[in-house]
Amino acid sequence: MAITEDELRQGSRIRNWWSRRCGAHEVLCLALPLVISTISWTIMNFVDRMFLLWYSMPAMAAAMPGGMVYFTLVCLPLGVVMYGNTFVAQYSGSNRPERIGPAVGQAVRIAIFSIIPALLIVPFADEVFNWVGHSETVAKYETIYLRVLLFGAGGMLIAAAQSTFFTGRGETRVVMIVDSSAAALNVLLDYLMIFGHLGFPEMGIEGAAWATVVSQWSKVLFYGAIMIRPHYVHTYHLLDGFRFDRDLFSRLLRFGGPNGLQFFVEIFALTLFMMLVGRLGEEAMVMTTLAFNVNSMAFVPILGLGTAVTTMVGKQLGDNRPDMASRATWTSYHLAILYTLPMGVLYLLTPGVFLMGHASGMEAEQFSQLESTVIILLRFVAFYVLFDTTAVVFVSAIKGAGDTHFVLITTAWTAPLPLIAGTVGVRWFGGGLLWCWTAITAWICLVGFIYLFRFLGGRWKTMRVIESVAAPPSDPAETEQAINSTAV
Repeated sequence: MAITEDELRQGSRIRNWWSRRCGAHEVLCLALPLVISTISWTIMNFVDRMFLLWYSMPAMAAAMPGGMVYFTLVCLPLGVVMYGNTFVAQYSGSNRPERIGPAVGQAVRIAIFSIIPALLIVPFADEVFNWVGHSETVAKYETIYLRVLLFGAGGMLIAAAQSTFFTGRGETRVVMIVDSSAAALNVLLDYLMIFGHLGFPEMGIEGAAWATVVSQWSKVLFYGAIMIRPHYVHTYHLLDGFRFDRDLFSRLLRFGGPNGLQFFVEIFALTLFMMLVGRLGEEAMVMTTLAFNVNSMAFVPILGLGTAVTTMVGKQLGDNRPDMASRATWTSYHLAILYTLPMGVLYLLTPGVFLMGHASGMEAEQFSQLESTVIILLRFVAFYVLFDTTAVVFVSAIKGAGDTHFVLITTAWTAPLPLIAGTVGVRWFGGGLLWCWTAITAWICLVGFIYLFRFLGGRWKTMRVIESVAAPPSDPAETEQAINSTAV
């Protein structure tokens, strides 16, 4: 059977989409290691929560709010140091490797400065959960979890700063190896320390927290061992990072500060939302945690892709190619949909498959009381998963350009909306868990549209976070030759 001309053109378009500059092949080469990296942490969190559910329901109920309060407390400096990725990407795209080491060094400096404030919070951890009115048992577990996690804050922040050296330059396989190794260590320690195997004491939720702390600090050691290679030290001037660079430090705060504040506002609002759900009862918190735990299998890998989008946009803008930055973003969006759309369908049609691991460690009658409602919550996830993907991809793109002030403003007025709607519905109109999930779903859809329209507006194409460099004086002979060639 002969191939038609239309089929040939279609095949050519597909090959071009795959192989062209900033096409699917290039995006996947950069993004796939980051996606694998985030998947490893997704699996780690999934197993962590599953082990805690097997251990006790109150421990499971405490893990998510405790973890979210912890992340809220550290996400401001985390957002700043992670924005070093954009600086590294734009310096790499503009072929200025000597500025990469100082940029990473300023990010590490901010991470180190943040350790003491995190530790000062430890004695006051119980005040947070006593204030929100959770049950005495859950609040006790939440306090234990938060206090231990805070000892790992420095490790998480320093490792995040170190990782920008690799992600910003596109050497994402290193991040994949380090993150996957640390996640595997975390899972192993979870098993040993939660249940008390191989001579470890049975520590429950405290053991889960210490496993996370050890794995976070292990990443610092892994990255440090790789970064001291002579090639990296000399080519990228890593030793210059030990020196304070006032201008670079100020610009990192100028652009990374709004990124960190955006993280803080968003996570703080989500944390308060989870506290609201917790007031509906222990089972409501467990069911929400289960649904979010399953949702992470679709959402978290897209965060890895989002880091790749930020890197590619930064590199192409550093090379003054906004057209290629736009192409990379749309290619990434198409690839993201190819992953999340089937996941949404599976959440809708086969939700029980994702709950089998959790069910295996509980009595059938006890789990059946949770399962029916969790399946309903996964229908919400199936609905909003594409909007979540849209928000992650396009916000990552405009962040790669430096449009962090818009992201901060958008988050400041949209993030409180689900909390306000949820509180009003629960307190004055008798709303329950499903009403809260309706509010969070509407918010996700809203921000997806906002970031898509901001990207389409195109203002990001003219933005840069790195300092401009004057063009070198041109050779008169080359100038004359260029003029002549243009005239021809």
